[in-house]
Amino acid sequence: MSQVLSRRLGALLAVGGLTLTGLTACSSSKSASAAGSAGSAGGTTPAAAPAASCPALGAAAPTDAPKADGSGGEVTIYSADGLYDTKDDNNWYNAEFKKFTALTGIHVNYSEDGSGGVEAKVDSEKANPKADVIVTLPPFIQKAQASGLLQAYSPACVDKVDPSLVDKSGQWEAVMGNYLSFIYNTKQLPDGPPKTWNDLLDPKFAKKLQYSTPGVAGDGTAVMIKAIHDFGSRDAAWDYFKKLQANNVGPSKSTGKLESKVNTGDLLVANGDVQMNYVDSKTQYPNTKIFFLAGADGKPTTFSLPYMAGLVKGAPHADNGKKLIDFLLSEQAQLDASKIAYGFPARTDVKPADDNFASISGLLQGVTVFPVDWNDVAKNYNSDVKAWDEATGTPS
Repeated sequence: MSQVLSRRLGALLAVGGLTLTGLTACSSSKSASAAGSAGSAGGTTPAAAPAASCPALGAAAPTDAPKADGSGGEVTIYSADGLYDTKDDNNWYNAEFKKFTALTGIHVNYSEDGSGGVEAKVDSEKANPKADVIVTLPPFIQKAQASGLLQAYSPACVDKVDPSLVDKSGQWEAVMGNYLSFIYNTKQLPDGPPKTWNDLLDPKFAKKLQYSTPGVAGDGTAVMIKAIHDFGSRDAAWDYFKKLQANNVGPSKSTGKLESKVNTGDLLVANGDVQMNYVDSKTQYPNTKIFFLAGADGKPTTFSLPYMAGLVKGAPHADNGKKLIDFLLSEQAQLDASKIAYGFPARTDVKPADDNFASISGLLQGVTVFPVDWNDVAKNYNSDVKAWDEATGTPS
């Protein structure tokens, strides 16, 4: 089953060491509190020392008999959607949680929502935390940090993660890599996709393009970040979005729901991310294809939009939460990122050799990957979303 379908289903079930709850659509609330400055931009909380050294690559896996589900206690993870499949086990969390439970005996309770939704849920429970681990996209992990929802923990192998994707005070780190992308309908645009932002202003795209809403969807927020970068300033980006609104269908809480519309031709262009768009183009949306928009210089750009993990402050099962984060950064779990989930390993020392990794890496050839200061994004998040609202006439 497609990852995008897993973003829309609601269920309560138990599957081999996993309790799954609270599935909702891929969206979040725009009313989240102001982020403020995040810790790695000057916070004083020291990073916690790693619990254990990182095993050498190729180290033998444990051969102990699988432990009984629950014999090691439990752990609760709130995660942005896209990594779990409700219908079969062919996704990253499905596979890794089963392995984790067999290794540790720790039962995994799993709840998912949109990238901002999980941060809002942890915030709503801060007086009585129920989650141990949060996994979400930036800038929402930084918002969680700024709201005092996280505690410092430096997992084993965190030193192998790209330093730009690790908080200097130890409150979050990437566990799977991903990148912003766009998709187009290959049948209706046989000559290829639009090349630049300005190409999207062409009247042929009138009410035939749509992007998910910044401040509501993580991928939509990414579109806003890319525009600010490509146009060189916030004011230039707002001016552009005001012009683009003539062609835009309108707000969308879900990025995933746009894929089917592009596949049918109801839309010609939409935003997305490499992981989701690639697997779904191969499984159920054959008329869609990934591309990367360019700025005025004609050079396509994107940026890293990873899944990031943090240990929740006041976590009821903090030790088990630490073990789960450690496990997700283990060598085999990182190799599975591409093999199972069409994602990228967060660790720079892990080099997958599977066909999926070769395919998704090939998509980035010739594309400039620019760095993002996520603490700056978090600091300006509320004002940027408000400015986008005003430029597009979108109700706050």
